[in-house]
Amino acid sequence: MVFSSFVFLFAFLPLALLCYFAAPAKWKNAVLLVFSLVFYAWGEPVWIAVLLFNVFVGWVGGLLIEQSRGRTRARTVLIVSIACQVLFLFYFKYLGLAVKTVAALASVAIPYRDPGLPIGISFFTFHLISYLVDVYRGEAPALRTYSKLLLYISMFPQLVAGPIIRYADVQSQLSRRTATVAEFSYGVGRFVIGLAKKVILANALSDISPAFLDGNLQNLPLLGAWLGIVLFALHIYFDFSGYSDMAIGLGRMFGFTFKENFDYPYISRSATEFWRRWNISVGAFFRDYVYIPLGGNRRRPWLNLFAVWFLTGLWHGASWNFVVWGLYFGAFIALEKRFLLGALSRLPQWISHLYFIAIVLVGWVFFYFESMRRGGAFLRAMFGLNGAPAINAETLIQLQNHVWLLLVAVIAATPLPKRIHSLLTERGKLSANAFYVHGLVPAAILALLSISAILLVGKTYTPFFYFRF
Repeated sequence: MVFSSFVFLFAFLPLALLCYFAAPAKWKNAVLLVFSLVFYAWGEPVWIAVLLFNVFVGWVGGLLIEQSRGRTRARTVLIVSIACQVLFLFYFKYLGLAVKTVAALASVAIPYRDPGLPIGISFFTFHLISYLVDVYRGEAPALRTYSKLLLYISMFPQLVAGPIIRYADVQSQLSRRTATVAEFSYGVGRFVIGLAKKVILANALSDISPAFLDGNLQNLPLLGAWLGIVLFALHIYFDFSGYSDMAIGLGRMFGFTFKENFDYPYISRSATEFWRRWNISVGAFFRDYVYIPLGGNRRRPWLNLFAVWFLTGLWHGASWNFVVWGLYFGAFIALEKRFLLGALSRLPQWISHLYFIAIVLVGWVFFYFESMRRGGAFLRAMFGLNGAPAINAETLIQLQNHVWLLLVAVIAATPLPKRIHSLLTERGKLSANAFYVHGLVPAAILALLSISAILLVGKTYTPFFYFRF
């Protein structure tokens, strides 16, 4: 089930909210857990067994860690428990890549049957690792009941595509939380904004970009290549940040407060800044649970940095192009830390921003093309090295037909709409009737919801891009 579907919007979510708020306080977790399991099992019920078993292993591991606190055994249990989670992830997500790589290197045929990929396995594996490490560090207590840990892992707002929520950040909310009218209203608004990002912008952008990315790259003009990768960059941003907005909004409706996951990453001036703004929860996870335990800046900082970026790339997909993408950003971050950040800070903002835009767009080429051959062909087109003209009639027609969509998407990817909203809100609060606060904002939210619902009519299934991870 996806958030941007009629089943979710007009059946599952209203029923979940009705049952949740009608239930007595002591039953609210049970109601939310049941709906979360139904949400995950919808369409692919077989994978719920994997989820339940993984959580059981993590639950037992957490209890054993707490029982052994202060002894060497606690560290042993932690290592074994994390190893179990990583092995589950490796089997379902990376075994096929390992088999294909060994077969290619050894020039032999290795029989292999793909077991399939449970939706969201990367996310719930990281949540379980967060739980185990936080318990081991004493930052939060182990959960005595299996059902409460299952609720933390399987909460449907963040189950299949994040954001990654540290157990220590929400452990108190699992037992005590309130959903005020103001918080609920904020959650509804945030959810609708995320829905609009997905349905109005991301889906439209994803319909256009394949014309440039999936065709004959030998004849792709220079402008067409840059336009295609810009469209993809905007598509993936609105798709993933839209999901994060919806997850944060849904969490707020049920009384949970999740941290932000995006902070206008495309206004960055460096690769380093970009990764402080893009998919913040994943960056924080690798920093807190990989980089710092490896030694951080204290010992072998460069080795630690590239280990993190190798894993960051691999986490995004079972293909070597994702590793190249991760190491590509790791290399630029290393260069910036060693040489470039000081120079970039002294340059005019527009120059450092152009540097960043070039870096991130080339990076998205590595991310998009699993075939390194096609990725290389696209890069040649981007830099006019494929012998094609700089522009052609098809590119001009596509640009003319979608210039307004592109303009709206670029503006929406900046803080400008938020600043206008804040300015009007402050004025509304100071005005006599506060028309903006009490009238215009709900009207705008209703309009976005209506437009999104209309666009979903007759639309084919369009899952979130990050569901594959």
